[in-house]
This record gives sequence, structure tokens and C-alpha cells, in this order.
Amino acid sequence: MKLLHVDSSILGQGSVSRTLSAEVVAAIRMRQPDTEVTYRDLVANPIGHLTADHLGALRGAGAEELNPRIEPDIGIGQVALQEFLAADVLVVGAPMYNFGIPSQLKAWIDRVTVAGKTFRYTEQGPEGLAGGKKVIVISSRGGFFGPDTAAAAFDHQETYLRTLFGFLGVTDLSFVRAEGVALGAAERHRAIEAAKDQVTQLAA
Repeated sequence: MKLLHVDSSILGQGSVSRTLSAEVVAAIRMRQPDTEVTYRDLVANPIGHLTADHLGALRGAGAEELNPRIEPDIGIGQVALQEFLAADVLVVGAPMYNFGIPSQLKAWIDRVTVAGKTFRYTEQGPEGLAGGKKVIVISSRGGFFGPDTAAAAFDHQETYLRTLFGFLGVTDLSFVRAEGVALGAAERHRAIEAAKDQVTQLAA
């Protein structure tokens, strides 16, 4: 089995999502020791944001039309796409920043959401081509934004990721959620421990 582990938190060792995504990967490897893990840290090794030059490359622009400054980044994006296509399981660390996802994660998403590769348009509408993958999203939030909270309408993090992966054809999608991590040490500890319980349940 091939597993792609993606982290996008800017907080390094202090990151809740990084801690929990590592726990998920460790739990999977405990059950399946032969799992082949590819790790992509979108902060340590960022992918550039999508530009008109990138779109030109995707549409087959000739070498003479491409901006030479983005050629290395186009190559990085192609590698990211191949990693995504090859993976059977994705573990994605996705903290909430300002009600959405980190821009680093959005840049990665823009490189793996490619017409003809991970989705296609048909006469019946768009069709996802990435079905069969299992995706586990590690969601960390400073406050409380669950569907039963007063702030649920502000959640453009999990709702976006659910929509995005669904668009790509993913039906096996799970969220491990740590909420309230910015509300003091006690609440942070409670949130992390509760999320670890979710990891244990997923691994079982």
C-alpha cells in the first residue's frame, strides 16, 4: 500500500495537526508494516501558487512560450500530481487559518486538481477520477466550528475539503478533528486527547 502524508501547518513542532497526522501514519504503519510512505511538507518545501504561466504549461504551451523562472516549479507540481495519483491512502494535515485552509495547502490542491488526470468533464457533468483512495484529514481549529455550534457557518475549511475531495471522486473520507486548541492549555490538551481517541478508532 502507498500512503501520501501531507502537512501544511506553519507552526512546526508546535503544530497540533502535524502531531496528529504523524500519529495517524504511525497507527496505519503499525497495522500494515509494509506501507510505503511518501512525505510532503508544504511549508519546508512549498509549491508555488498557480499562475497563468502554469496554466499555459498544463495546456501544452511550447517551451518558447514558457517563463523559464517557473520551469522548476512546474516540475515540482508534476511530481506532486504523480504522488497523489499513486497513493492508495492520503493523510492530510489541514489546520484552520482564518476560517479556511492554509494557502500552502491550496497551492498543492491546485496542482493535483487537474482536468483529465483527477477529474473530467462529461455530458452528464464533472466526474472524479480519484475514486478508490482513502483520505484522512487532520483538522485542527483554534475555536469550535462543528455543525452543532453557533460558528458553523464560518467553517470554510472542512466544508471545502469535503467538497474538493468529493469532486475528485473520493468517497472514503474521514476527519480527525481537534477543536478549541487556542482556548488555553487545558482545552488544548483535551482536544488533542480526544483526537487521539479518534485516531485509535480509525486504526481499529
